[in-house]
Amino acid sequence: MEDREHKALQSTIAIYPGSFDPITMGHVDLIVRLADFYQEIIVLVANSMHKSYMFTSEERKKLVKESLPNQHNVRVADFDGLTVDYARKAGAKVILRGLRAVADFEYEFAMANMNRKLAPEIETKIVFTRPEYSFVSSRMVKEVALCGGTLKELVPQPVVQALQSKIYRSR
Repeated sequence: MEDREHKALQSTIAIYPGSFDPITMGHVDLIVRLADFYQEIIVLVANSMHKSYMFTSEERKKLVKESLPNQHNVRVADFDGLTVDYARKAGAKVILRGLRAVADFEYEFAMANMNRKLAPEIETKIVFTRPEYSFVSSRMVKEVALCGGTLKELVPQPVVQALQSKIYRSR
């Protein structure tokens, strides 16, 4: 990337939306890798009425914050509507999305095109996950936790503790 392009991105606000139920090391890696490219990254914790969550919105926001203690240009927020509506209100010009595998591509492609139709001034950037996180998903992490498997290298330590506590209380 040319220096001019890098400087332009550094003055841009980006939104990284997701359910983060819970945040994984794949999410953390992507945020840390991209933080230097943007003035601010807003991790937007989604609240979809069509999903049921293990953690409340407030718990998910707290876990994201605790998992990114040294990222000073990362802010955490939640929102119940369309990501593009939040992005407009926040002055964001970029929506960041992570791609783990080819299976994710069609969904991300459709979502990017829908967002472009709704807000042509906001660009979606799709970033590939590192291979060591390509199999890690929040759903799989919860399954491993429920079955008593090791969560080491799958989620940050605050999430390990929160999952163990949540599962212990539910039994």
